[in-house]
Amino acid sequence: MYAIVLDESNQVIGSARSPSNGHEGAEKGMENLILTARQALSDAGSEKATPVGVGIGCPGVVDLKTGTLKIAPNLGWRDVPVRKTLEKEFGCRATVLNDVDAGTYGEYRFGAGRGATSLLGVFPGTGLGGGFIYRGQILHGRRYTCMELGDVRVGGASLLRAGEEWPTLEDVTSRLAISSAISVEAYRGKVPSMVGLPLAKIKSKAIAKSVENGEEAVEAILDGAISLLGTGLAGVVSLLGPDVIVLGGGLVEKFPQRYVEGIREGLQGLVAPELLEELRIVPAALGDDAAAKGAAAYTGIEEEDKPELDRDES
Repeated sequence: MYAIVLDESNQVIGSARSPSNGHEGAEKGMENLILTARQALSDAGSEKATPVGVGIGCPGVVDLKTGTLKIAPNLGWRDVPVRKTLEKEFGCRATVLNDVDAGTYGEYRFGAGRGATSLLGVFPGTGLGGGFIYRGQILHGRRYTCMELGDVRVGGASLLRAGEEWPTLEDVTSRLAISSAISVEAYRGKVPSMVGLPLAKIKSKAIAKSVENGEEAVEAILDGAISLLGTGLAGVVSLLGPDVIVLGGGLVEKFPQRYVEGIREGLQGLVAPELLEELRIVPAALGDDAAAKGAAAYTGIEEEDKPELDRDES
């Protein structure tokens, strides 16, 4: 969990962090979230102030009408009344977004996506998330968040074999998928630096160190995941025609050019050349601040500028 406090100029004046500990359950998680937010306010010297608004990015599907986190697969949470809880606690309006939507909006407003007409955000992490901004608005359904890139199926098409057994894009491109494949190769003796290392410890920093040390098995796994991600994004680019793709997440921070070049190569031949001519693919610029600043900034949009959601005040 990461909380920041912004002033009227959107400058960070306070922050705080704490582990999510999803296994402790949603009720305890919300208590920790509020405590983290209070610590950020204290860091800003504003512990007794009432915020103008609270914005939050949640890792899962959000009901935009009620501000409920419907499901957060990587936390194991369901039907969490996030907006209701935050508005009661802080006495102000709260805006609940998907975390990658928030990160994409943050990059659109303040980071690598500034000036874009249509912006696709792609964030490979523990899972794989996506967000899309079109003319200043976050793309979503009438009631629920969308752009669940990780759920897109990949595989060869056949009328004799339905797509049910195909892996998802998240299954083959997320950092967790990459770490799992590295763990197998370490067991086989091909990644000496990772032998005996628990899966939870095979994170972006360890992967970057392995590549730096010239462990070819890790490079092959990483490049394979990036290539598959580029192939999987081809359909999204063909459908939505973004002029900018922003790539974020820990692995992208460690291998920015590798991701940019690999994804562009993956798109070649699968997307109409006209759609690639002016497409910029860039690493995210804000790091962890992207989702937090994006959620806060989206809270500041006047209500009449947001898509109508028939907000339920009950």
